[in-house]
Amino acid sequence: MDPLFFLAYAVLGIVAGFAAGLLGIGGGMLLVPFMTALLTAQGIPMDLVVHAAIATSMASIIFTSMSSVRAHHMRRAVRWDLVASFAPGIVIGGLVSGGAVFAALKTGWLALVFSLFVGYSALQMLRNRKPKPSRQMPGRLGTGAVGSVIGFVSGLVGAGGGFISVPFMTWCNVALHQAVGTSAALGFPIAIANTVGYIWSGMQASDLPPGMLGYVYWPALLVLVFFSMLFAPLGAKLAHSLPVATLKKVFAALLFMLAFYMLNKAATAFQWFT
Repeated sequence: MDPLFFLAYAVLGIVAGFAAGLLGIGGGMLLVPFMTALLTAQGIPMDLVVHAAIATSMASIIFTSMSSVRAHHMRRAVRWDLVASFAPGIVIGGLVSGGAVFAALKTGWLALVFSLFVGYSALQMLRNRKPKPSRQMPGRLGTGAVGSVIGFVSGLVGAGGGFISVPFMTWCNVALHQAVGTSAALGFPIAIANTVGYIWSGMQASDLPPGMLGYVYWPALLVLVFFSMLFAPLGAKLAHSLPVATLKKVFAALLFMLAFYMLNKAATAFQWFT
């Protein structure tokens, strides 16, 4: 790998790892737009670049989530009962998304889906509507059903699911710091299920560029994993010192910027302005 790209992926891994620990988002939503730009600069074909960015970002979450959740667990911020309820649905939704639907979607549609869901998540965080005091998490079956949606949508956008799970849990009166910690733990089954799907579906494609394992670009993955795992605990530490309102604003601002970039990428892919 060119030293300049190595440095770029290292910086991206540091920022993504820190964000993963701070916001419980797995880092995928931050990685995908920047990886799309970097992979394009490296000459990855346009019809493959968003697929590779999403799959590689998701694969990195396997390792980032382990580092992040350890830090949150030490501060008793992970609701393991909720993780157990979400996980079965997450695995099913992720396998369906990463193994079947993902490969069938074109670059423009993937970028558009990403931008719309991220923008919606940002709006939800900024609305700051307080849930009814009596509202609670649904039962195990209902939580599992929500998990299948999280796993499926996460597979389409290459994120750890925090952009859905954090707003949903806070809407059900789970404290924000616990929602962030629990979301970090959910990133692991989401990433495992979808990465297996990405690799399997990508191996069915022909003429993949060198360095691709299915849709996963492994040279970038190695750099991202090393640096993101180093900095995820620092983000988790800061998450427990910042006030809730500040966390929500940081989360929303980040999501709006990423949504705008990927909407522009979708417009380019669809050639709306040409």
